Amino acid sequence: MRAGLRIGLVGAGRIGARHAAILAGADGVAGLLVADADPDRAAAVARETGARPARAVDEVFAADAVDAVVVAAPTAAHAGLVARAARAGLPAFCEKPLAPDVAGTEAALREAAAAGTLLQIGFQRRFDAGFRTAREALRSGALGRVHTIRCVTSDAAPPPAGFLARSGGLIHDCMIHDFDAVRWLTGREVVEVYARGSDAGGALYREAGDVDTACALLTLDDGTLVTVTATRCNGAGYDVRTELSGERDQWVAGLDARTPVTSAEPGAAAPPERPWADCLERFADAYRAELAAFVRAVRGEEPSPCPGEEGLRALRIAVACETSRREGRPVRLPAAS
Repeated sequence: MRAGLRIGLVGAGRIGARHAAILAGADGVAGLLVADADPDRAAAVARETGARPARAVDEVFAADAVDAVVVAAPTAAHAGLVARAARAGLPAFCEKPLAPDVAGTEAALREAAAAGTLLQIGFQRRFDAGFRTAREALRSGALGRVHTIRCVTSDAAPPPAGFLARSGGLIHDCMIHDFDAVRWLTGREVVEVYARGSDAGGALYREAGDVDTACALLTLDDGTLVTVTATRCNGAGYDVRTELSGERDQWVAGLDARTPVTSAEPGAAAPPERPWADCLERFADAYRAELAAFVRAVRGEEPSPCPGEEGLRALRIAVACETSRREGRPVRLPAAS
């Protein structure tokens, strides 16, 4: 293994630009090649980060061009790019989801398995300090038997209409992070879901076949009940929290001076600091940590803490919730293999 990795980044949009800024100054990275379907966009991000721009995405997969690939392109392109990386013998980090559906996700996983290449999925909450501390508390037994988990994911403002059409929907785009976090925090599997959605946002969401707010009740294999709520329009600010309630104690990840929640109790102070603007600000440290973990995994220093199979497990929950929402019924999930 060379002293520093050459990373090829495919996708120079919002999250791709953030990953470029992180990778450009990351330990263990010697060079960064930025590619995008829009070469001008790739060039702009390369200039901002001191990286090298690619004239076309094909350059990333040319022989001996890079040592690993980071996929941050639109969702529909993920599986194909992961497959190309596998065929080129390149380890890959891929933003969630690997594909919009289960079949495409399974195909991408088969490609990586056949090639024997490392594949990491981007669930950044696993790398957030608060979530990690909550997991340690739960696993240590400090909370006692956990009977209830409450998850909140709220965007401060709706995304652009063009994004909604290709996002996969609120459940697949936002709540899938909660589904993964619940599995990772507890070590348990989801066996049944029941989901509902509402649309106060008007035609913007209906035209995309989506809702602006959703709530899901998950039942874990040990009987623990989990509620997951998400909305695209939380005017108070960006809010991501997971509350773990046990027989001995109760912990919450995501409750700090910038959480946009005001107590209605007399004399209670308002949140003392400006609310989080979005996921890029709220999880800035987590994004750095997940990419650092990927670099270490590629270098053989440690296994990936979020292998590609975790993306499939979270997606199966999202698919079940979307089916439940559309059909108005509980949906059982098959036993985890």
